[in-house]
Amino acid sequence: MTTTASSPTIILIAGHWLGAWAWDEVLEYLSTEHSRTIAMTLPGLDADDPERAEKTLDDQAAAVLKVMAELGVSEDQPATLVAHSGANAPVSLVLDQHPELVHRVVWVDSGPAAAGSAFAPDMPEELAELPLPSLDALAQQASLEGLSAEVLERFRARAVPEPGPVLRQPVKLTNDARHRVRTTLVCCSIPSAQVLELARAGHPMFAEVAKIERLDVVDLPTGHWPMWSRPRDLAQSIQSAASRT
Repeated sequence: MTTTASSPTIILIAGHWLGAWAWDEVLEYLSTEHSRTIAMTLPGLDADDPERAEKTLDDQAAAVLKVMAELGVSEDQPATLVAHSGANAPVSLVLDQHPELVHRVVWVDSGPAAAGSAFAPDMPEELAELPLPSLDALAQQASLEGLSAEVLERFRARAVPEPGPVLRQPVKLTNDARHRVRTTLVCCSIPSAQVLELARAGHPMFAEVAKIERLDVVDLPTGHWPMWSRPRDLAQSIQSAASRT
């Protein structure tokens, strides 16, 4: 028996402005009896790192691979990667570079990045970082459904500005084997039926979804941050996905 079937390794990676702390409530509900689960903070999102604003997508992908190596992840014992929102770019790089190390990728209100895409390609070079926008501006970009005033206050207090290089760097992808990695889409702010329709239509944000060979979809209706609005249900979706072969 390998970690794939009996005790999968699960690595939780949050999106922009967030560190490992974003998964605290999900971790309370994830069963550790049959899995080994950790949450990690990507380079550039550690508030105590004086050089964090210089970090790149390559640094982030390398950090994910380092964590996988430290956990003993291998081709025989691959890991499940859980990527929320903007963590899709570094995780897409990991899938491209080492698809054999990934048992399954779970995209949480997110999806695989397209080759050559960048989150903010027109962001001026002189801007070193992007702080969390005002809540009004954020609500124009993503759904805040299900988030209490207390949660939003914590988000504001703990958010770390996103490094400029991470936002400007295009995602370089060359290995089609990434499309063969088992994939689960946890669809929150956009229903799965709409996501799949957009993918089939070739929408730039979802076109990569149409190329996935082994795809499962889960609808978890809520806002863009389900780790806070529906942590128990998200934990169950992750556990179920990681246990699938």
